[in-house]
Amino acid sequence: MDIKNIQKNAKQKSAEFTFTPPPEAPVFEPTAEEFLDPLSYIAKIRPVAEKTGICKIKPPSRWQPPFSLDVDKLKFVPRIQKVNELEAITRLKLLFLEKILKFWDLQGSPLKIPMIENKTLDLYCLKFWVDEEGGFENCNTPKKWRKIANSMGYSQNTSTMNFLRSNYEKILLPYEIFEKSKADILKTVKKTETKTESKVGEPGKLMFKEVSVESITKVKDESEVKEEKLSKSIKKTKTGSDITIEIDLTKSNLENEVLKRNRELRRLACYGPGPKMPGLNDEEFDITKSRKRPRYDLDPLAIYICAICQKDHRDDLLLICNGCQDTYHTFCLKPPLTAVPDGDWRCPCCIAAEVHKPAEAFGFAQAEREYTLQQFGEMADKFKSEYFSISGHLVPTNVAEKEFWRIISSVEEDVTVEYGADLHSMDHGSGFPTKSSLNLYPGDQEYVDSGWNLNNLPVLEGSVLRFINADISGMTVPWMYVGMCFSAFCWHNEDHWSYSINYLHWGEAKTWYGVPGSGAELLENAMKAAAPDLFKTQPDLLHQLVTIMNPNILMAAGVPIYRTDQQAGEFVITFPRAYHAGFNQGYNFAEAVNFAPPDWLPIGRECITHYKKLKRFCVFSHDELICKMALEGDRLDLDTALQTQKELMRATQEEGSFRGKLADKGIKNVRRTAFELLGDDERLCEICKTTCFLSSVSCSECKHMACLQHAEVMCECKWEKKTLYYRYDMDELHIMVQTIDFRVNSFDKWMTDAKTLLLPTAPDIGRLQKLKNLIDEADELKLPKCKLFHQLKEEYTKTTENTEPIVIELDDD
Repeated sequence: MDIKNIQKNAKQKSAEFTFTPPPEAPVFEPTAEEFLDPLSYIAKIRPVAEKTGICKIKPPSRWQPPFSLDVDKLKFVPRIQKVNELEAITRLKLLFLEKILKFWDLQGSPLKIPMIENKTLDLYCLKFWVDEEGGFENCNTPKKWRKIANSMGYSQNTSTMNFLRSNYEKILLPYEIFEKSKADILKTVKKTETKTESKVGEPGKLMFKEVSVESITKVKDESEVKEEKLSKSIKKTKTGSDITIEIDLTKSNLENEVLKRNRELRRLACYGPGPKMPGLNDEEFDITKSRKRPRYDLDPLAIYICAICQKDHRDDLLLICNGCQDTYHTFCLKPPLTAVPDGDWRCPCCIAAEVHKPAEAFGFAQAEREYTLQQFGEMADKFKSEYFSISGHLVPTNVAEKEFWRIISSVEEDVTVEYGADLHSMDHGSGFPTKSSLNLYPGDQEYVDSGWNLNNLPVLEGSVLRFINADISGMTVPWMYVGMCFSAFCWHNEDHWSYSINYLHWGEAKTWYGVPGSGAELLENAMKAAAPDLFKTQPDLLHQLVTIMNPNILMAAGVPIYRTDQQAGEFVITFPRAYHAGFNQGYNFAEAVNFAPPDWLPIGRECITHYKKLKRFCVFSHDELICKMALEGDRLDLDTALQTQKELMRATQEEGSFRGKLADKGIKNVRRTAFELLGDDERLCEICKTTCFLSSVSCSECKHMACLQHAEVMCECKWEKKTLYYRYDMDELHIMVQTIDFRVNSFDKWMTDAKTLLLPTAPDIGRLQKLKNLIDEADELKLPKCKLFHQLKEEYTKTTENTEPIVIELDDD
């Protein structure tokens, strides 16, 4: 589906709410034996599960880890979520509505949004569909307004069509005209400024031109001036005067004094050289304090000039801007005003500045109070039971799901919830029992050591994240989540496109939606097409975890989406690059962490390339991880060694190519450095923001640094000023490749021989000696003690036991 059709479909879906649940993601139930090895089991289900992006795993019924957190001691401050602001299109509608309300309010005409068919008129969609028909001028037939009404989900009778047309003309057309003529108005307007002159030879004195009293032709008598002066605050335009006011200022504070006194001097101007009139204090005279601005509020001693036509006639139709205090004729404005506003009024320049003020990046505020688990649970349960008017646990999951997406898509709904998200287990402890847990029972040790314990999974043998020395919170160290009804997690995929695993310790269900990694770009493109204005202001919006979109809108755009309800005691796995989102059905407690089996390595490198294009920061250096794994080859199993070999070979070839190009450019300064000892912020490429490890280029002239890919564009300084910093020279990298090659080949040969020897058809002659030789070879090569190695040892022990009785019998004979 093309961009325009995606936009149209999104607006139609948002006009009349419907929700069709996506198809279910697969559910797996491992046997007790399969459950013993988490990474092997996940690798086994991967061909099926990665096609849906997410899957659910139900552990064997006897696997029930105790909840190990002290519920009385855990305290946290949750995030505040305004539910409908999470949705991309609803947020666009709210932002547009804010602009329209501000546009009218600044002109002294506060707007009340009209109602149609018991709903607030959707001004955002009204404008969109009118634009689709070629604009208001082209919507000149009932047929077009009938089509617009139909697209917006309204009835298509004459009164509805007239209602839409009249409200567009009344509310949106003036805004539209203003937007189109804004640039011309800003060019036409001549902002008045106080002119200052400095006498030659007297830099500390300023000369201000003042209004000459004699030049005013119509002056009211003193009693009239006194009568009106307390209620009038105006912008003065000064004309020819011989009166000067001199102020001694020291050179050091000249600028500050000018800014400070400029306004005061302009006030003095209209009264000549004498002091301010008694009783006229600053507050009464300050235009920003005045609320009502009638059209006749003109000072008799000032000459008013329209900022557009530059003429001073028709004082009765001059308006004074409450913002900048410039004056405008009502008939010079575009569109012209037919009547003088009763309230405060702003000029086109001030309106443009205010209406188009850049929106702040959307994010979640922190709640003002701290909760214990019990306090949060009481609040969460009360909210859900009051919202649905029945006990919270009696609300079916499909009912809560439909209600969530209804709230999400409504501009009118104002539902606010709280979410205890991203609670660090390093700070609060883990829900799983660990070696440091207090009051462990004898049966708890099984769960302390279990591979499914999320504190263990990232660092299991076979997980590449165990080679990262640092504890990366949320990635290698679990985060915890305390949810309530409608609290949500928005569309995102994991850092470095790694796997993730989530365990729901207890509480009500968590509803998930997932997109397979193969559909990641489809989702990104669909969301950008449906809400382009959001991504213009925040291109990295999907990395901020603050935006959700109705799965039905995405599915209509061709994005494959699957759902699942995670119950207490169940795992949900997300696969590499799989986007996922969801919400909590009620009060619950979950824990999550990332992990990365060897099949992730090529995906991880692809992710780094993607991050470079987006100029997104890395969590860790992929090259550093690969080199560390290659240097610790004796800790690698065959699958990990094979993937490491491929990755290191690719990195070495790429590095050699870049270094060769730089040598051709004439770079001469070369120096070794230990990048791993530098902080990440000290080894960032200034162009793509990647974390350098194998090499970088720095310039001594401008102090810039870049990866080799961007060395040529980082600055225009001469190459003599640049230095190539490297971690390993090319010979060392080639030796590392050869070492891992040898290890892979040795491991591969050993595994082939071992599998052959364990076959039932293997000959018995010399079998015992061959078993012993393979076990010794494994020790000599420092091969990991994999499943095959343990099978060999068992077979050797069994064969030895069978051989001994035979030897004893021969000795007796």
